[in-house]
Amino acid sequence: MITIYGSPRSSAGRCFWTLEEVEAKYENKEIDMRAGEHKAAPYLEINPNGKIPALTDGEFNIWESMAINNYLAAAYKPELLGSNPKEQGQVSQWTTWSIAELQPPLIDVFIQLVFVPEDKRDMALIEKSKAKLPNLLNILNTSLEGKTYLVAEKFSLADINTASVVSICEHLKYDINEYSNIKSWLGALSDRPAFQRFQKLCQ
Repeated sequence: MITIYGSPRSSAGRCFWTLEEVEAKYENKEIDMRAGEHKAAPYLEINPNGKIPALTDGEFNIWESMAINNYLAAAYKPELLGSNPKEQGQVSQWTTWSIAELQPPLIDVFIQLVFVPEDKRDMALIEKSKAKLPNLLNILNTSLEGKTYLVAEKFSLADINTASVVSICEHLKYDINEYSNIKSWLGALSDRPAFQRFQKLCQ
């Protein structure tokens, strides 16, 4: 049995979406961070970093959300990783880009606006991070020109991983309406039954 540790409303969300896409049976165990469960010995045996998400599949443990998604796709629905080396490379490319390039400035802003008291926010950091977003979103928007999905016109893990990062914009109330290709792409993804099942978990 698969167990996913973390909340679907957290960074674990992309893993819940992937679990729904691969149609694997799983159970969810939320970790009470305020009570320190993430630093308790039982959880540290699963994820020594003391962070969420983590996943167990039988006796196998894995952590880091993108690595978890890669494992789930490889183990339960390999076509999500691409059907040849070129497609697989592009899936890896977009996954790496989304976590290494797009996510850091979004998370910098998110932390300041959500966790830092208003009078202590680093406004210079917020503005510097926001200034990086138009170029990054233009890269994605241009790459989606005339396409429904990111890789080979097939839904893949690249779409899950990249869209899960782009979705942070909504939480920040960062307007992406000018990026019409991204909007259309997100709309197509939101129509997927697995995505809709994932969204119900977030309610």
